[in-house]
Amino acid sequence: MLTKFETKSARVKGLSFHPKRPWVLASLHNGVIQLWDYRMCTLIDKFDEHDGPVRGIDFHKQQPLFVSGGDDYKIKVGLLTGMKIVKIYHNENEWSALISYVSYFFLLCSVLTGHNHYVMCAQFHPSEDLVVSGSLDQTVRVWDISGLRKKNLSPGAVETEVRGISGVDLFGASDAVVKHVLEGHDRGVNWAAFHPSMPLIVSGADDRQVKIWRMNESKAWELDTCRGHYNNVSCAIFHPRQELILSNSEDKSIRVWDMSKRTGVQTFRRDHDRFWVLGAHPNLNLFAAGHDSGMIVFKLERERPAYAVHGNMLYYVKDRFLRQLDFNSSKDTAVMQLRSGSKFPVFSMSYNPAENAVLLCTRATNLENSTYDLYSIPKESDSQNPDAPEGKRSSGLTAVWVARNRFAVLDRMHSLLIKNLKNEIVKKVQVPSCEEIFYAGTGSLLLRDTDGVTLFDVQQKRSLATVKISKVKYVVWSADTSHVALLAKHAIMICNRKLESLCNIHENIRVKSGAWDESGVFIYTTSNHIKYALTSGWLWRQPKPWMSAAAGSVWVRQHCCRVTTRSWKCAIRGPRTLTSSPSSTSSLVTCHTRVG
Repeated sequence: MLTKFETKSARVKGLSFHPKRPWVLASLHNGVIQLWDYRMCTLIDKFDEHDGPVRGIDFHKQQPLFVSGGDDYKIKVGLLTGMKIVKIYHNENEWSALISYVSYFFLLCSVLTGHNHYVMCAQFHPSEDLVVSGSLDQTVRVWDISGLRKKNLSPGAVETEVRGISGVDLFGASDAVVKHVLEGHDRGVNWAAFHPSMPLIVSGADDRQVKIWRMNESKAWELDTCRGHYNNVSCAIFHPRQELILSNSEDKSIRVWDMSKRTGVQTFRRDHDRFWVLGAHPNLNLFAAGHDSGMIVFKLERERPAYAVHGNMLYYVKDRFLRQLDFNSSKDTAVMQLRSGSKFPVFSMSYNPAENAVLLCTRATNLENSTYDLYSIPKESDSQNPDAPEGKRSSGLTAVWVARNRFAVLDRMHSLLIKNLKNEIVKKVQVPSCEEIFYAGTGSLLLRDTDGVTLFDVQQKRSLATVKISKVKYVVWSADTSHVALLAKHAIMICNRKLESLCNIHENIRVKSGAWDESGVFIYTTSNHIKYALTSGWLWRQPKPWMSAAAGSVWVRQHCCRVTTRSWKCAIRGPRTLTSSPSSTSSLVTCHTRVG
């Protein structure tokens, strides 16, 4: 699990991702609702309108609205303008008019009658007029709500028409009828949810089980049960795009299940916090989980493909194939099929142009189980049906080429092994304690430890230089290997070939990636910007195009800053019209550039 964002708060009982903006709503046990920007890791707004726990929260799919429900028997509708909650609709007279305006139903668990105990969860079907609910009466029920469409007023309905509809009229006895009753849990059901595209339902209950159900027009039945939690299952959902189920529990764990095999594939634990709710982003590979002391936003696996660049060719891994992209012709072809057998994606790649061979490293959750594969790329291959050459697999955290016919492996004991093309150990090299190794040219490696990076000569078996930078994630060399950029979570250090620091760049948000331009410019991305830095010390920040659209403005503010090794100095390039920033503590000058 890759944690992207984490909060500290009271117990989180409800979660909802915004379908377009990088926002997530969290409803808390103490009655507070928080609106977070998970990309910037900032709290946008919060409000305290409920008396007691808020157990349900959801964004509207098209309108700038959200709805919440709590133990105070109240439904609140929030209106968002920009990034602020500008109005809360408190009562039926207020929000019934709003419902008619946006043509949208709110699902009230307490209105549809049929369960004979507390209703813990209710969800709309993504495309049909169905609702699924789970109750402490140990049943899951599927409801047909097609009759409600007749009472869904058009957006042009006048307020007097809407106010004439009472709660009883809105949910009449014949408007929502039970279609299926699913029995199989031995204790109360805490959660039930539809599959996004298949006729399946998943449920979790106090019997510690996750059950999968199938339905058709006439009946519904139990398919299978996933066992592994050792306390109440709080929530269970389908992965929107993969054959996986996610569940969390009061046993302080999140579990990932293979739908076809009905077996657990991953487990993530917290030391002290019970989990209560899960949320999936409708479009991205993002999930959120609420626990006793806050929430986490996470991914199940890396989405960044392993890649290597040589000349005008990009080699990368996708869908168990090694692919080749020609920058000149934009031709993208599969060159070979990779060996199966690993449930983890390829983490990194090292390419040897002299032997036309690649090293593909797979990083397991337990690092000691990490492996690498050595492949010789076929000289000729049918892109429609590429060859599947036999690779040589061995254990190791990372494998990197250091010569034409030699590569280095950092093994599970964090020792350095030098191997030949037959995957045989040639020699062992004593190196300073390190957590990761990176390519540094023929005969050299960069060794990363917790506090810095060391340039190491493999032939002479000695350290040549060291720089201090914490937890480097990526190393990017220029084409002629005269310069190198060391990328950490919130920092970049640019060095020369001798690993002498030229400049340091600090970012308040996450540094994502970087690449060298052929003219010696280093271009890098953060969560919100595309920027570039020159080896002479200049840095330019260019906002991404979507930011101007999100702000509703055709103006983009651009900052030009000069970087020196010890301090930041600011200068200006661009139009003649200059404005100084009154909020800046230094002499920062900004220029405005029209983009639309």
